[in-house]
Amino acid sequence: MHKTVLITGASSGIGAALAREFVSRGYDCAVSARRFENLTALQQQLLRDWPQRKVRAAMLDVTDCDSVFAELSAARAALGSLGIVIANAGLGSVGPVGSGRFDKDRALIETNVLGAMATADAAIGAFREQGSGRLVMISSVAAFRGLPGSGAYSASKAAVATYADAIRAEVSGTAIKVTTLYPGFIDTPINNQMKRRPFLIDVEKGARLMVDLIERGVQSATVPAFPWSVVARLLPLLPVRALARSASAGNRPPTHSG
Repeated sequence: MHKTVLITGASSGIGAALAREFVSRGYDCAVSARRFENLTALQQQLLRDWPQRKVRAAMLDVTDCDSVFAELSAARAALGSLGIVIANAGLGSVGPVGSGRFDKDRALIETNVLGAMATADAAIGAFREQGSGRLVMISSVAAFRGLPGSGAYSASKAAVATYADAIRAEVSGTAIKVTTLYPGFIDTPINNQMKRRPFLIDVEKGARLMVDLIERGVQSATVPAFPWSVVARLLPLLPVRALARSASAGNRPPTHSG
C-alpha cells in the first residue's frame, strides 16, 4: 500500500523529527514550513538517507489560509494521495495577560488555532474525495488547564483538541479518522532555555512514540503516556492557589512549535 504523509511546521523540532521517522518507515512525505532554508536542508537529508522515497518541500505560512488549501492540493497531486495529514505548525509564547504582549498572543492564536483549522479543513475535504485518510492534530498537555503565564498557549491547544473532537464526531462511521496527540516536554529549541522541563524526552523518542500511536490508529493520547496521562487527570483538580505558586516558581507548561 502506498503510504503518504503531509506535515506542517516541519522545519525543526517535532515536525522535522516526525518527517524523519515517517520516511524511515517507508512513507513518501510532504513537508512545509515558513523557514524554507531549513526545510530544504531536511528534504536533502531525507533524500540522501532514503533515496527511494519521494519528499516534497514547500514554503507555507499556515496563517495564510488560502495557501494551506493550495499546498494540500499540490501535495496530494505530487504524492498521489494524502494518507495522513499532521497539523503540527505552531508557536509558543510565555507572559502574563496585560503585560503588553497581545501582539504575540494574537500571532500565536492565528498560527496555532486558525492555521490548524485551515489544515484540518483542507485535509478533511481531500479525505472525503479520496474516501479515507487520517488527520492528526498536535495539541499539548497544556490544553488540560489554563496555566498562568501561558494563557494564550493553553487556550490555543485546548481549541485544537476541541476542534478535533468535533471533526471526529462528524466523520464517525467513515474511513476518515482523527488522532489528537498531547505531547509533554520534548526537547526542542522552543523550550531548551527553560529552567525546568520535567519528564523530558528527546525529540527522536518523541517522534517515534507519536508515529507508533498514529499507526496504531489511536483517537487521543499523551506523549509519552506516563506520566502525562496522570498529569492530565490531575491538572483540572488543582486549586488556583497551587497553579499560582507554580507560576511564581517559574514552572511553565510544555510548548512546541514548527
